[in-house]
Amino acid sequence: MDFKFLVHYSFHFIVPAIIAFIFFKENWKKVYLIFIAMMLIDLDHLLANPIFDPNRCSINFHPLHSYIAIGFYFLLSIWKRTRVFGIGLLLHILADTIDCFL
Repeated sequence: MDFKFLVHYSFHFIVPAIIAFIFFKENWKKVYLIFIAMMLIDLDHLLANPIFDPNRCSINFHPLHSYIAIGFYFLLSIWKRTRVFGIGLLLHILADTIDCFL
């Protein structure tokens, strides 16, 4: 297992669990499941050819990873009703951004 893989998937699974537990103590399991469900934005990878390229940066390449989409995710994180979804999407984007630099 290489370093890039370990960091990438830690940010997809472990960091969201820690954030859910620290900031959403009463509902951390539900929040964590929502955070994990936000990985569905990776479905936009199906539009690319090849679908997976380990050397490609997802940010601003795939539609749901575009700067416009990221701005929308920030907006979602503002309102209490959609905050968990916005944070989950931003955590996903953070994981993919870190991946671009490794």
